[in-house]
Amino acid sequence: MSSIVSIIQFMAGGYLVIMLLLFVFQGHLLYFPGAAGRDLSPTPAAIGLEYEDVTLRTVDGIDIHGWFLPADNARGALLFLHGNAGNISHRLDSLLIFHDLGLAVFIIDYRGYGRSKGKPSEQGTSLDAEAAWQYLVDERGISADDIVVFGRSLGAAVAAHLAAVRQPGALVVESGFTSVPDMAAAQYPFFPIRWLCRFQYNTERYLQLVSCPLLVIHSPDDEIVPFRFGRRIFEAAGQPKQFLEIRGNHNDGFLVSGSLYVDGLDSFLTGLPKKYSSRSAQSLR
Repeated sequence: MSSIVSIIQFMAGGYLVIMLLLFVFQGHLLYFPGAAGRDLSPTPAAIGLEYEDVTLRTVDGIDIHGWFLPADNARGALLFLHGNAGNISHRLDSLLIFHDLGLAVFIIDYRGYGRSKGKPSEQGTSLDAEAAWQYLVDERGISADDIVVFGRSLGAAVAAHLAAVRQPGALVVESGFTSVPDMAAAQYPFFPIRWLCRFQYNTERYLQLVSCPLLVIHSPDDEIVPFRFGRRIFEAAGQPKQFLEIRGNHNDGFLVSGSLYVDGLDSFLTGLPKKYSSRSAQSLR
């Protein structure tokens, strides 16, 4: 009997240790700046795109780095908020797609990523996105109506939050999850993970507050963020909204889908109700 009790105690102790580790090291499980660290190679120049290095300072005093890619006769500006792994140099395929769609693009690295200073956090990523927004509006003089906020994966939550507190011309949410507790519960079903979560990133709630045109993009083949989460955030959002179902996994769906993805984005942009203003034309170049 004593051996059985010892086994139970050992298992209970191990369970508690794992819960403690999940609680303490959540940030390491959520943010992956990557082995590349500060290295930003290749740059957009490697694929023939003109770009400018931009450094911003957030309201809490953190220096954030990004690239601004101008476009001739642009149909608007796209603010690109990337996922939780790697840095802006890993998004060249997307930058080329957006450029070919006639968009000027501003992509930033969150604090702690690439050449951005600081340490990533939920509040911090929101402040980083806000600083990028203010740069486009205040420094470059681009009208809010001419800005499309785009977020992929973790960036989808950051983008949805930004669009909820600002009024962009449109919002695109790609491979987005409902919330971190939902994602964690799906990955760790044997732990009371919702009680342990220190992060929220509640995309589902943010989208209920968004009033601009919305495009939700997701693949049934996504092996990281379940397709049902993409459908849930779409259902939570108000009109006007569209859903684009693509193919491929979490990280390459936009490439595997090819013209399905590009044509879907183009159709959404073409159908936006507001015309891009002449006030922004020079700023996009």
